[in-house]
Amino acid sequence: MSPQAVSAHTAADGGRGTNILIVGIDSRAGLSRAEKNRLHVGGKGCNCTDVMMLVHLSEDRHRASVVSIPRDSYVEYAGTAMPPRKGKINGAFALGGGPLAVATVEKATGLRVDHYLETGFAGFERTVDNLGGATVCTDRPLKDENSGLDIGAGRHHADGNQALRYARARHVNLRPGDLGRVRRQQRLVNDLLARLTLEGALADPARTARTVHTLLKTVRTDTRTGPGDLIRIGWALGRLRADRTEFATVPIRLFDHRVPGVGSTLVWDETRAAALWEALGADRPITGDTRIQPVAENPAPTNPAAVSVRVDDATVAAALRRNGFAVTDTSASAPPVRPAGPPVIRYAPGQEEHAATLAAALPGSRTEAVPGHDAHFDVAVGAEPALVRTVTYDRNIADGAPVTGDRLRCAEAPGAAPAGRS
Repeated sequence: MSPQAVSAHTAADGGRGTNILIVGIDSRAGLSRAEKNRLHVGGKGCNCTDVMMLVHLSEDRHRASVVSIPRDSYVEYAGTAMPPRKGKINGAFALGGGPLAVATVEKATGLRVDHYLETGFAGFERTVDNLGGATVCTDRPLKDENSGLDIGAGRHHADGNQALRYARARHVNLRPGDLGRVRRQQRLVNDLLARLTLEGALADPARTARTVHTLLKTVRTDTRTGPGDLIRIGWALGRLRADRTEFATVPIRLFDHRVPGVGSTLVWDETRAAALWEALGADRPITGDTRIQPVAENPAPTNPAAVSVRVDDATVAAALRRNGFAVTDTSASAPPVRPAGPPVIRYAPGQEEHAATLAAALPGSRTEAVPGHDAHFDVAVGAEPALVRTVTYDRNIADGAPVTGDRLRCAEAPGAAPAGRS
């Protein structure tokens, strides 16, 4: 079903469920120099949306789906201009504020937006502080000079300033750009919701009202969204189990689509994105839907092209090269007698995800982290036959596949929340 068909369907029957658009604005307006320095936002603002999440709460209030829309998504803006103007979705706010941002999301997705929430950098910082902080986590140290992020591996309780840096970072190691960033944003939202639920902040309408009152000190809404709406939404969210919340990012087909006058953009995967919006329009779960996220036969967690590998067997080297790996054939220096056993993959500690990609291409191989090893991977082929399998790398799987909140939550997350409704 096309977005236009979904739109006609939802318009005809009033829609199913409730859709809330949540945006964070990249604006320095009104910030003092000291505030810019504290928030680490000294650059030039674009007065555009820096974060955009579409939250779908099911009609029966048994499920919530949170879909991140990357800021560089290349879309057609809403409005009456002919021919229609196209650009990055974050630019809709700069052209027409919240109303045009909402209308553009509706046009791009075919879904009706029922409620709109907006905050800026300082508002986000104060929101997190007012709600008691947030959990941030990473399996490796993260550093980004642009956002000021600098945290070690593990799980951390962050104040608003630290949470802002974590949410804004786009230039971190391994997976720079929007998809890794929005996955961190999803994890932050997921853990914040889990903690508020655990602490009883959304346990009943009265306590939810107090939480909403706190939220509205720093978050703006549209004219269709009042405290009563937010109380009903918050109470419903507080009654959901973690496995009844879903998080995803719009599937991308082109990750660096260059447009004159616009720059580098992201182009949605038309078929998979349409399936995502159709599922939400029909009030269905998005996890487990293979139209949105096809299941690869042999998935790779990282891009083989980023894995530099030395291989001491010419046949295996050629097969890995055809598979997309950056291969150096070292068969000329291979031992005259192969050691017993399967291939052995040696690498520097901290490169486990790349090692998993290489191991997926060499089923049955053994991996060995070697302190002091250089940046390359070494494959020593043993006496056993070495089979090379084709791997499939899908960046959407690595950074944005639909996942339930219980699987997305930070390790050692807060204790399990009350079961709530099934």
